[in-house]
Amino acid sequence: MNSGPIIQVRGLRKIYRVGKVDVPALRGVDLDVPAGEFLSIVGPSGSGKSTLFHVIGGLTPPTSGSVVVDGRDLAAMTDAARTRLRKRTVAFVFQKFNLLPNLTARDNIAVARYIAGMDSKPDPAFDEILRLLGIGSRLDHKPSALSGGEQQRVAIARAVVNHPAIVLADEPTGNLDTENSKAVLEVLRDLNQRLGQTILMITHNPEAAAYGHRTVHMRDGRIVE
Repeated sequence: MNSGPIIQVRGLRKIYRVGKVDVPALRGVDLDVPAGEFLSIVGPSGSGKSTLFHVIGGLTPPTSGSVVVDGRDLAAMTDAARTRLRKRTVAFVFQKFNLLPNLTARDNIAVARYIAGMDSKPDPAFDEILRLLGIGSRLDHKPSALSGGEQQRVAIARAVVNHPAIVLADEPTGNLDTENSKAVLEVLRDLNQRLGQTILMITHNPEAAAYGHRTVHMRDGRIVE
């Protein structure tokens, strides 16, 4: 792993307004993530895990505090610049696979390259990604013909096809059985080890968290250990 943090969070607070009531989701979070780390973030529902991910990914603005991603301060960026960051530097994997049902696996992956403005030339690293994910023989199938584990691996391929430096995975095994969960977690670990991608993973499962280099625990909007 490289020595410098690719993600640096300082004094991060997020307050949601619900009617006339302020609901704090983050209460002063500090976090450094070195480049190339696989970090697991665990905590009960409502602990602020997903809000932290959405702020780091530039999807939600913080109430106060700072987030620096790959050397760029999100608060100083325009909306267009944050969009480019999500297209090229930060990728998301969610509990729901969010595949387009009328497209094959291959075309679901290709959509990500099109949205990011990538050219259509063959990518020499793509075969390695498919090999790691084990879906090379399933590319011409639509999501309805794929198992849950295969669909999540297609979603991961779609996330990493543009070689993002950071992958944010929010409960990526939440809809999977034990066998498929293990396969997906091994894929994430392989991507981290072989391609050097920084991975932040939310999970409620201690066994899943153990796949990371380090585990951070959250409770009530704070990092507690």
